[in-house]
Amino acid sequence: MFRLASDLYKRRQANKHAPAEKPFPVKENTPQPAPNRPASAPPVIEVSHLEKSYGKVHAVNDVSFTVRGGEVFSFLGPNGAGKSTTVEIMEGLRNRNAGDVRVLGLDPWTRLNRLKSRIGVIPQDFHFFPRLTPREAVRLYARLFGLHVDADELLARVELLDKADDLYETLSGGQHQKVGVALALVNDPEVCFLDEPTTGLDPRARRSIWDVIRRLRNEGRAVFLTTHYLDEAQHLADHIAIINEGHIVAGGTPDALIAQFGRPERMCIVGDTALADRLRPLGLQVATSAGSVEVELRSKADALSILQAVSASGLRWESVSTVSDTLEDVFIRLVGRLEEGAIAAPTLPGAAT
Repeated sequence: MFRLASDLYKRRQANKHAPAEKPFPVKENTPQPAPNRPASAPPVIEVSHLEKSYGKVHAVNDVSFTVRGGEVFSFLGPNGAGKSTTVEIMEGLRNRNAGDVRVLGLDPWTRLNRLKSRIGVIPQDFHFFPRLTPREAVRLYARLFGLHVDADELLARVELLDKADDLYETLSGGQHQKVGVALALVNDPEVCFLDEPTTGLDPRARRSIWDVIRRLRNEGRAVFLTTHYLDEAQHLADHIAIINEGHIVAGGTPDALIAQFGRPERMCIVGDTALADRLRPLGLQVATSAGSVEVELRSKADALSILQAVSASGLRWESVSTVSDTLEDVFIRLVGRLEEGAIAAPTLPGAAT
C-alpha cells in the first residue's frame, strides 16, 4: 500500500500537465457481483507492442496481449523477465517508452484518475496497519475512495467475516492476503491486479485464496494474476502468457500450452530397467531412470501392448501409471531451451497487432 501511494505521488509529479479531474463524490457503493460475461466478452486490457527500457536494459520489448472480462489471465516468467514492469505500466504507476496500453479503454498513464475507481490492486508483499482490524481497514479504504460500503458483506465475500474485529497483526499470512483482496474490492472493480497473492502461504491458505479468485471470475471480473506457482496458474488461469527477457515467448490456455510444448503422455513402469529392452521392439520412445522405465503413448492401443510386453517379459515390476507433463514442466523446458538458444521464441496466438 505504501509503495503504491509513493509511486502514485511520483507519477503525478511527473505528469502535472495531465488534465485535472474532479474528485470522486461520496456515494453509496455496496459492491454487487458483476454479471457473468460471455466467452466473447470484449477486451478489458489491450497491450500492443509495449516497450520499456532502463538505460540500455530493455525490460519489456514488443509485448502484446489481450485480456477479456470474466477471465483469469496469468502472467508468468522468471525473475527479471519484465513482469513487474508490465504490470506497473498497466496500473498507471510507470510510463512506457513505446507501444499502446488500454485498460478498460483508458490509457493508464494519462487517465489514471478515471481508471483507479474501476480497478483493484494487490501489490507484492501486501501489508497494512498492524493495529487496525479488517473491518476498520475496509472502512478506511472506502473513505479514501469517497464511498460507503458494507464492510461485513465485503469481508464475508473473502471468507474473513469471522476475523472482522481481530487486529491485522494477529492474522495469519493467508488472512493478511484476504484483507488485501477485500481492500482491492472496495471500489467494486472491473479488473483486479493480483501480484503474487499466495507467495509464502501454506497449501491450505493458498487454496482458500484460489477460491476467492474463482469467485471474482465467476462474478464477471477480469483477474490479472502474476505468480511463481505454476500449479496455481494451471488450476486458475483461462489464458496464460509467458514472458522471458522482456519478450512474450508463448501464450494460450494451460491445456494448449501443454499440448504444444509438453511431451506426449507416457506410461511409467516401476521395476527392472531391463524392461526397456523388451519394450523397444514396439517402436515406441523408451527412456529409463533410477528404478523405472517410461514409454511414450501414441494411442490407447499402445498401453495394452506395453502391458502385454511387460507381463510376458518375466522381469520384476511393481507398479504401472501414466504420466503427463504439467505447466511447470513446460515452463522449465521452454524457458531453458530459449536461454540455451535451442529454439526461437514462438509467436503469441491472438496477440494484438
